[in-house]
Amino acid sequence: MGANQNQTARARLKIEGIRDSLHYIDPVFLNSPQYACDELSERLSAKMVLKDETQNPVRCFKGRGSEVLASRHTDGRRILCASAGNFGQAMAFSCGRRGIPVTVYASVNASPIKLDRMRELGADVVLHGEDFDAAKLKAKRVAATSDARFVEDALAIETVEGAGTMGLELLEHPEPFDALLIPLGNGAMFNGIGCVFKALSPETEIIAVQAQGAPAMIESWRSGRIVAHERIETIADGIGVRTPIPEALEDMHDLIDDGMLVSEEGIREGMRLLKRHAGLTAEPSSAVGVAAILESDGRFSGKRIGIIICGGNVSDEQIQEWL
Repeated sequence: MGANQNQTARARLKIEGIRDSLHYIDPVFLNSPQYACDELSERLSAKMVLKDETQNPVRCFKGRGSEVLASRHTDGRRILCASAGNFGQAMAFSCGRRGIPVTVYASVNASPIKLDRMRELGADVVLHGEDFDAAKLKAKRVAATSDARFVEDALAIETVEGAGTMGLELLEHPEPFDALLIPLGNGAMFNGIGCVFKALSPETEIIAVQAQGAPAMIESWRSGRIVAHERIETIADGIGVRTPIPEALEDMHDLIDDGMLVSEEGIREGMRLLKRHAGLTAEPSSAVGVAAILESDGRFSGKRIGIIICGGNVSDEQIQEWL
């Protein structure tokens, strides 16, 4: 990607915006636990630091961005968005407590536990299409013919700035990180945290991790062009993206040091290890960082690695199947 795209990324995403977003986020989403996990460190031969984003009302990090977005939405219009599950829950929570009507479009194959939680939190839920990207296209079409506002996670800058507050908190860890292994979906979390670390801890390697069955963002970054897929095949639904957002790729260009793709069995084993050694019930997207270490042939041995447990919305049936 060329110089003009780099300039776009710098103009769109700034650390000042991330710092300012702290004023809009309910404290229940801030200062999530982060700690060195000795037992997991011993198992992986790396100094593992976990940041647990599951201890909040929506059991994922998405509440940070939804709080910023809903706080700044002042015209009263209905909001339409698309979600694989977690962003929809966060938008339902943040909009509901502010009296903002919200409709979430989701795939017919979306996780039932996530769909039920969206409805419980007050969102109208519309099911459409076989995957997240199909649901998103439907939401865009409806918004274009109505007075509603369409909000796209990772494109709406509030979602990126809100997620970036995790980076500010990670920098409070007493010892510097050699690398962060960050799950990459549409890019809100990766770009927000990456922006903070490139500005304040540039020596830390910022590595994006995707599932081999949903590699569109990393393939696009590697090739320098948009790479889309007709379908995805992964249990990591929270990062299952077929069609990248161009602006998110532009943001990512100056922030990413490397990208890794991990297997489905690696993801399952990552979930098992987080449960066994850290006592955390993590959804598949949260386990890709551990999977990356397992499949890295010792690349991270002895290094201090930061992992974000970005969500914990899994059903009893999924726990039984995957763990």
